[in-house]
Amino acid sequence: MSPMPSGECLSMDRDDRLWGYRAVGERRYREVIGFCYDDFRPGDVFEHRPGRTLGESDNLWMAGFSMNPSPLHIDTEYCAHTPWKRPLMSSLVTFSIVCGMSVRSTSGRALANLGWDKVRLTHPVFAGDTIYAESEILAKRLSQTRPGAGIVSCLTRGLLSTGEVFLTFERSFLVPTRGHETEDHAGY
Repeated sequence: MSPMPSGECLSMDRDDRLWGYRAVGERRYREVIGFCYDDFRPGDVFEHRPGRTLGESDNLWMAGFSMNPSPLHIDTEYCAHTPWKRPLMSSLVTFSIVCGMSVRSTSGRALANLGWDKVRLTHPVFAGDTIYAESEILAKRLSQTRPGAGIVSCLTRGLLSTGEVFLTFERSFLVPTRGHETEDHAGY
């Protein structure tokens, strides 16, 4: 593999030995997070790994961070009298983790997160469940107000290890076009 010029954005069409990295010196490589606008193609699906096994402490931490003391997530005795018979994992936990899982291969180079739409919680999740995520690129367009950047939209799904979808949402983010990346300036 010939070293890539410093700052060159890796294309998803490249067939390099070290795809996902860029050469920063002789036999020295740096991980690449995310892609440039030019590299996204509607219809591409990214399976996000590793997965994450959820624990009771995830609910306790989120209850404290978000000031959401709902007994539905933190009180086992209360939950014994609900249809679930045990604490449900807070949707703030699952949403945050699934969105975070997607960053490396979607908005890792984002200049801005533009928003979420159509958030749907379709299946209960409990402590002990292992979750995964995948994102499908829905659309992209060049920004009309930010030269050198484009807007990418994706549909992200949270999946239990059984394959059951428990969460879906659409998200849009602003990413640089090739030649307008900030990696060299930031030491990335």
